[in-house]
Amino acid sequence: MRNILQSTVFTTGLAIFSMLFGAGNLMYPIKAGLNSGDHFVVGILGFLCTAAALPLIGLVGIIYFNGNYKSFFHRLGVIPGNLLIGCCMAIIGPCYVMSRIVSVCHGMLAPFLPEALTIVTFSILFCALTFLATVKETKVIQLLGNLISPALLISLGVILVKGILHPQALVTVNTPVWEIFTQQAVLGYQHLDLLGTIFFGSIVLGILKTTAASSTDYDLKSLAKTGLQAGLLGCFLLTVVYVGMGLLGAFYGQGLENHDVAQLFSIISHKILGAQGALVIATAVAMACFSTIIALAAVLAEYIQHDVSQNKLGYVQSLAVTLLLTTVISWNGLGQLAAYAEPIINTLYPLLITLTFVNIAYKLWNFKPIKIPVLITLIVSMYLNWPSYAVYGITYGQQTTEQHDLK
Repeated sequence: MRNILQSTVFTTGLAIFSMLFGAGNLMYPIKAGLNSGDHFVVGILGFLCTAAALPLIGLVGIIYFNGNYKSFFHRLGVIPGNLLIGCCMAIIGPCYVMSRIVSVCHGMLAPFLPEALTIVTFSILFCALTFLATVKETKVIQLLGNLISPALLISLGVILVKGILHPQALVTVNTPVWEIFTQQAVLGYQHLDLLGTIFFGSIVLGILKTTAASSTDYDLKSLAKTGLQAGLLGCFLLTVVYVGMGLLGAFYGQGLENHDVAQLFSIISHKILGAQGALVIATAVAMACFSTIIALAAVLAEYIQHDVSQNKLGYVQSLAVTLLLTTVISWNGLGQLAAYAEPIINTLYPLLITLTFVNIAYKLWNFKPIKIPVLITLIVSMYLNWPSYAVYGITYGQQTTEQHDLK
């Protein structure tokens, strides 16, 4: 049987890497390396378990469902599945991730931009460029794989090579080893890349099917194999970059323990490259942010077109709505976005992990239970995250305690 060209695997693997690799993927590995310090190996292993391995598992899961995320979620039932899909779309879309990308990009580029380019102006320009790059839906993967990924890799390579070749002393960390591992594992899934691979899977498989359509001996098995190979390549590239960025945090993070995670990449890059690093920093951040928001915009536009509007809106109109909401919500800034989104994310993400593993077990071993495992995970997750719901005004326990103290 004729195999799909290896260049397809390579291009699609680069596209998967670029879709997952946003500005947050520059910040969190550096933070993980800084937190791990002289226990770097332990810490980075914990980080990679959730930042690189989980997205690959998610891609495997969606491949087993032929890229159909509705079938993936609807095993919970149509109504619960649709509710969970809606929550996930809101998180990876304008309500958090897409708006976070714009805010982070502006915050990290602000020192190199004119003062007149405020977050309002920047978000309008950034989302307008995203619209132009995404409006031709069939070109998304080719654009990401052939242009943006190589530019991003070159920019990061300059920083990584110089930083690792001239290292400073490792940051000393006194935290117990097991705590370092678990803390960095929790930090790793803040990327939300498991959500990314589940929803990007349909795009990846769609492009692979189009590529393979000219082959008369195409079958689903070879398509799934090629998609998995591309996923392995994309996650391997993520791992290489995460380890490299983590080393920069471990070597150059002295005295930066209390700095905001969004500032670490900029500060450390200046340490390594000096004033000449400004252009490299700007290029790396812009490419990372732009590549991810293009893929997210395509997914959200399809969701609004087919599921929310029931095809009353076309793809272009749905894309415009998505990016308009992103533009406006991003004006709130990163801090406020994170404060409102994190309790929901921390509650739903363990549920999504459970759903992924149960679905894979169903396809491999016909493991049918799904509602009970997911419900138990949801209850435990809500219990553990209950204090964080105070940001929404849900402070019953706290108010009760205060009233009791007043009495």
